[in-house]
Formats: sequence, C-alpha cells, structure tokens
Amino acid sequence: MPDRRERALREGVETLPDVDLLALVLGTGASGEPAGLLAASLLESEGSLEAVARSSPHGLAERRGIGPAKAARLAAAFELGRRVHIGTLGNVRLSVRGHAEVVAWAHPRLAGLEHEEVWLLSLDGGNALKSARRIARGGAHASALTTRDVLSPALRDGASAIVLVHNHPSGDPRPSLEDIAMTRALAAACELVGLPLLDHVVVARGGSASLFEEGAP
Repeated sequence: MPDRRERALREGVETLPDVDLLALVLGTGASGEPAGLLAASLLESEGSLEAVARSSPHGLAERRGIGPAKAARLAAAFELGRRVHIGTLGNVRLSVRGHAEVVAWAHPRLAGLEHEEVWLLSLDGGNALKSARRIARGGAHASALTTRDVLSPALRDGASAIVLVHNHPSGDPRPSLEDIAMTRALAAACELVGLPLLDHVVVARGGSASLFEEGAP
C-alpha cells in the first residue's frame, strides 16, 4: 500500500491501473490479505470497472473482505466521479433539436442507475432547456406515473414544450407496453392544455429509444 500511495502522490493517480485505484479506495484486503488482491478479485468477478461501479453498496458489502464500510467508500468514490462528470455537462446549455440532444443529456445521468428514474425537461420557446427535474423514482422495474405528475410541474415551470425521459435499469432501451400506453395518455393530455410533448426518450446501458420516432403517440 505505501508504494501505491507514494506512486499516486509522486506521479499522479491517473497513472495507476484500475486495480491499484480500487485498492487505494478499499484500504485493506480480507483478513491477512493485501488490498490489491481483494481489488483484483473484485474486478475479475464483476468483469469490468464499470460493472463494479454499477454494483449496489448492499451487494458489495456482502462480499468477503469488503463489508459495509468499504462498500460505502467504493460507492462514494464512484458517485463523486459521476457527479463531477455531470457537473461538467451542466455548464453546457442544452438546446433540444431531436432525440440525439436528449440522449446526450440523459445517458450519463441515468443509463447506469440500478433503479428507474423519470425526468421532465421543460423547454423555453426556442427549445432550450429551462429546467430539469426528477418527477419519479422507482425500483428496478418501473416507476408509476400519471399525467398530472408531468403536467403540474411543467405548467409551474412555464414550459413552452416538454420532453420526458427515463431509464431502463435492465439495460434494454426498448419501450415497454406500459411506456407506450403512458406516452399516448400524456400526449393526449398535453394536447388538451396546449403544451407540446416533443418526445419521450428511454436510455439504458444498451442504447436509447425515442417513443415518438417509433410511433407511440
């Protein structure tokens, strides 16, 4: 561990391989074993650093040699990296011209989550992002949502148009029957109040899908 720490301080943490970075965060290994061995075992069993980052703290805590404290440190380290990345994206003003712009905003924020979240993007008259708010958070399968859950905050925000976006924790972006039914109901409600629903986009680790491009409404 001292050599690993010294190298990180002397040459920069960016020079360390994934296994050494994980070992630094873990601090110690299982009883009587070095942290590097535990880090290597974790990477091998999960298959990649990205897979480790997607692991739940509860799942990590159950692994031999990790436990709650190390699992919390790992989760915190990955979350800090995610927040920094999202923070840099937040400095760019989003103008929604189509599916690609929505995916560029949503994928880094939502695609890797192990639970489902639904976000409302309220746009101004030039289709620039006015506000983004999470309006539902669910388990690993679905988030229940009503048209009221979408329209109420959109009208409060003074939106000229809206986009709905949510993730599929399964990794498969294909819209479900529930996604299609909800999109049709929301599009009808938006038409009644004169608020254009420009799209409903699904993002996942396996890609993305536009319900409007697939003819859902």
